[in-house]
Amino acid sequence: MQVKANTLFWRNISYGAPAFALGMPTLPLLIHLPAIYAEQIGLGLTVTGVAIFIARLFDIITDPIIGILSDKTDGYIPKKWGRRKPLILLGGILGVVGTIFLLNPETGASAFYLTIWTTVLYLGWTMISIPYLAWGADLSDNYDERTNITSVREFFMLAGIMLAGAIPALASTNGYDEQQSMSLIGWVMIGFGLVLFCVLLFGVKETTIPKFYKKEKPLSAIKGIFGNRSFRLLVVVWTINGIANGIPAALFILYLKYALKADELERGLLTFAYFLAAVLGIPLWLKLSKNFDKHKVWIMAMGLACLAFSCVPWLKSGDTFAFLVITIITGMTLGADMILPPSMQADVAEYELLRTGHDRTGLLFSFWSMATKLALALSILIAFPLLEIYGFSVNGGENTNNIRALSVIYSIVPVVLKLLSILIIWHHPLTEKKQSVIKRQLLRLEMRIKRNVSE
Repeated sequence: MQVKANTLFWRNISYGAPAFALGMPTLPLLIHLPAIYAEQIGLGLTVTGVAIFIARLFDIITDPIIGILSDKTDGYIPKKWGRRKPLILLGGILGVVGTIFLLNPETGASAFYLTIWTTVLYLGWTMISIPYLAWGADLSDNYDERTNITSVREFFMLAGIMLAGAIPALASTNGYDEQQSMSLIGWVMIGFGLVLFCVLLFGVKETTIPKFYKKEKPLSAIKGIFGNRSFRLLVVVWTINGIANGIPAALFILYLKYALKADELERGLLTFAYFLAAVLGIPLWLKLSKNFDKHKVWIMAMGLACLAFSCVPWLKSGDTFAFLVITIITGMTLGADMILPPSMQADVAEYELLRTGHDRTGLLFSFWSMATKLALALSILIAFPLLEIYGFSVNGGENTNNIRALSVIYSIVPVVLKLLSILIIWHHPLTEKKQSVIKRQLLRLEMRIKRNVSE
């Protein structure tokens, strides 16, 4: 028993470790990059928002294609290569190229430059993330073990984000500006990625396709998943909550700089504290998920985030310590956002297999990926133009900056969206009890097919 536990532990580590490299671009892409291109490169808030939104739209279109390929590559390439690994390898190459150009912009880089290289990076990221997430869902059919797998993966993801958050703070003490710090993050990410993805590709075996798996046409698969009520419910909440998380992420640096008047070192430390709190919060949410259904624990976390964000509009310039407390609380709730929904998505994929007999794991995760990207794109498209509408300008003085609007858009809009998410997910049907029934039915089905084959 101990040997099996050790085997599972090292398998989970080998699978989850590459998320460290995947997490590192999160800060540059979501928090620093929009501000750099809008402010330092001089594109402006609206142009930057539109350019990133266009790249996201193309990225969204590619998601179901990658999802289908992730499920079906057994028919296009040698089976010994696996279903997920070739796409991950090709995505890694594209991701490296996009990272180098995007985080090292040429002087006077245009909106076209931003759009093209953001698109390349997003495509590489998609070719990695969808097969990678689907692979994780395939690793176990146990309700709680799935949360263990996602916890390990998201722990490494947050650790990578934390390192990316620490780099600007450390680099600023050595004379690096914000743009140079982003470039440094890119090169560190590439180095870690080369090592950790080798561990994944050569050290973790892919699971075999179930014996009752049925092949189907791509369009039939896309139409079929929308008959799954649990999928529809979860993807809607995932999108709404994604917008709620994306708006404060996109405005984080601007809020610290203009509302709190935090210097560069303080901004780096607050960013680091946010993701450190997320890492430290993972054991709490993991423990709670073993005693309560996952969606109920997720609701607890979203409610706690609402309470913390509600305090932001009352802060004034210099209230850095008070904001640190809010940052720690919201950071802890981020841990729940990262580990619980992917585990719930794996449950939905298993239910889809029982419901239809089709392995649609990659396709399902592609739609959740689409929802994530749409939410992040809408976050920037909503937040940046709203700031300009209400008079906020990165080039204007304090008299023209509507700090109150910045605070409200940063905090209260996410609260409203998270409350809506809570209402929708409250009656999520795939509880632990329901999932145990699904597992038993799948086992009976497979055993029946084995008996028929033997006869």
